[in-house]
Amino acid sequence: MTDSPRRAPVTRAGATPAGRRRLRRALAAAAVDLFVAKGYEATTVDEIAAAAGVGRRTFFRYFDAKDDVLFANHDEIVAEMEETFAAADPDRDPVEVACSAVGLVLDSYAAELDVSLKRFTLTRTVPSLRDKEVATVDRYQRVLARYLRARFTEQGDETASLRAAVAAAAIAAANNHVLRRWLRSGGQDDIAASAAEAFALVIDAFRVEEPSDETTVVAVMTTATPLHAVIAKVNAALNESQPPSGTQCHAL
Repeated sequence: MTDSPRRAPVTRAGATPAGRRRLRRALAAAAVDLFVAKGYEATTVDEIAAAAGVGRRTFFRYFDAKDDVLFANHDEIVAEMEETFAAADPDRDPVEVACSAVGLVLDSYAAELDVSLKRFTLTRTVPSLRDKEVATVDRYQRVLARYLRARFTEQGDETASLRAAVAAAAIAAANNHVLRRWLRSGGQDDIAASAAEAFALVIDAFRVEEPSDETTVVAVMTTATPLHAVIAKVNAALNESQPPSGTQCHAL
């Protein structure tokens, strides 16, 4: 008697991390299409699940409520941001690192143009979805502020908490400006170039200048002052201030 051939195990949808990501995105895409076609309020969870080819219980394994499905990859992006922070060179400018991390949000929108444009329309017309979007942006900003506060504290900045909050808000504002400009263009705007320009402004605004050993001494005299008097006055000013090497002197 011979053994019958074994069947390969059937992999259930969502059984692997990659499968769960695909299923979450399938549910999100189905929801967005239904929201646009039928209206947000008129669309049910059962309809979303059926359109994605799963049951109601599967939907609730991934999302707590109907409005959560519109931002399906939010937790993934936050996790990727945290990974970016953990892997960053400790000598790199913290604000630059934070800008790179929040750029993941832009990447996620650009990767799914059709869904992004439909979601943009929905968040402008459905108040509850707009509120959900605001809460999502707020979470990104808090993640940025937490990282920046830790880095600024390590650098000995006495205003670390305040500086981190302000910098995180500026990064979030730059990100939102670029994103909305891109969405209003129908995805035609160069999102990478716009992001580079916006984040460069933020990085420059929060860059800490290295202290200089150079001191400037200014001596004020009339143009009729004799040269020997100019020299005497400059020497007196230098002796008074006892400047370090690298001093610049200007006679006016």
